[in-house]
Amino acid sequence: MAKISVVKKNNGGTIAQNKRARHDYFIEEKFEAGLSLQGWEVKSLRAGRMTLSESYVTFKNGEAYLFGAQIQPLLSASTHVVPESTRTRKLLLSRRELDKLLGAVNQKGYSCVPLVCYWKGPLAKLEIALVKGKQLHDKRATEKDRDWQRDKARIMHK
Repeated sequence: MAKISVVKKNNGGTIAQNKRARHDYFIEEKFEAGLSLQGWEVKSLRAGRMTLSESYVTFKNGEAYLFGAQIQPLLSASTHVVPESTRTRKLLLSRRELDKLLGAVNQKGYSCVPLVCYWKGPLAKLEIALVKGKQLHDKRATEKDRDWQRDKARIMHK
């Protein structure tokens, strides 16, 4: 009998990343939040059809919501569901985490942005962060430091 091998796609569990966030902001503190999703959204996430580039976290009535994230529906989506790709999705956080985020955003001038969406077992999780915006000279300094670290590693490798 011949063995049938199953090839499993493994991308480390990462669904989508917000690469601009690390360039545009100083990341102060990170939190892990669950996502409240519909069935078609979960199927699209499994296919990796999510974009976090222009998204952010808003707070309303003591709840956190993901705004601006796009989940593109699959072509084989059900006909009785009308998929809305940019709907506002509720984030699942503990009361203590919500209070900490709300206090920092309202009083200290922080913003809250998503960094990474990933699978944790069968659940979709979102890593959000409290951030402060970078000025242009801060971005230049970060890039200069990154270039120096790369050059230093090349010199040490030789």
